[in-house]
Amino acid sequence: MIPENPRILLTNDDGIRAHGLKVLEKIARQLSDDVWIVAPAEEQSGAGRSLSLHDPLRVRHFDERRMSVSGTPTDCVLMGIQDLIPGKQPDLVLSGVNRGQNIAEDVTFSGTVAGAMQGMQLGIPSVALSQAYGFGKDDPIQWETAEMYGAPILRRLFDLKWPEDVLININFPDRKPDEVEEVEVTRQGRRDQHILHAEHRVDPRGMDYYWLAFKGLLSNPPDGVDLRAIYDGKISVTPLHMDLTHGETLGNLKSMLGGVPPKS
Repeated sequence: MIPENPRILLTNDDGIRAHGLKVLEKIARQLSDDVWIVAPAEEQSGAGRSLSLHDPLRVRHFDERRMSVSGTPTDCVLMGIQDLIPGKQPDLVLSGVNRGQNIAEDVTFSGTVAGAMQGMQLGIPSVALSQAYGFGKDDPIQWETAEMYGAPILRRLFDLKWPEDVLININFPDRKPDEVEEVEVTRQGRRDQHILHAEHRVDPRGMDYYWLAFKGLLSNPPDGVDLRAIYDGKISVTPLHMDLTHGETLGNLKSMLGGVPPKS
């Protein structure tokens, strides 16, 4: 269980100046007055579990409890817990609120989820939070939905001692707060089509380049997964863990490859 007035570390992958981080701070301050922020200096969307192993990391202090790191969300959480926050370590790590959902395959390259995963790896209960939005570039982002429901959902989670190897992934739908009627506890889904593509372009000098982009396509997911919940305007809460082993295939491989190594 999370103690009353917990020490909370906030991070994200959209950067220290992101609006979603301001929303997350509002959520956190409904839960505690002991809030610390260690976030990337620049946007790190898609960074996943990247570590900055080949570059120096520089820290900028905005005030005693607000810092940026010239690295990834994983760098930020690692440094925040081990170096930058004095005294006792945080009781909780919150990562987000991401600009856009982190569901299905997204969780494997999401810097938001990676920030929470690093907190979990260091033995601290950790939660990733994301706010879905529409495909149109001018569609407003319903930040008020995450702001309204974030703290009440976290309070419910505080009463549950989830396993140390589990992080909680919360996604808020692209709905106004009064249009959200349900929270659904979901499994991680999988899209039935590829949504990433490399778009070919030509620069002013006539040189080819490519820009990775998302296709605005909807899949047809089954009930009970995070994709379906977000499509249906529900808040999705998914427990995630790091063990990627496929149990059935493990058993099959043991029967075929266990024992003395084959020589032909």
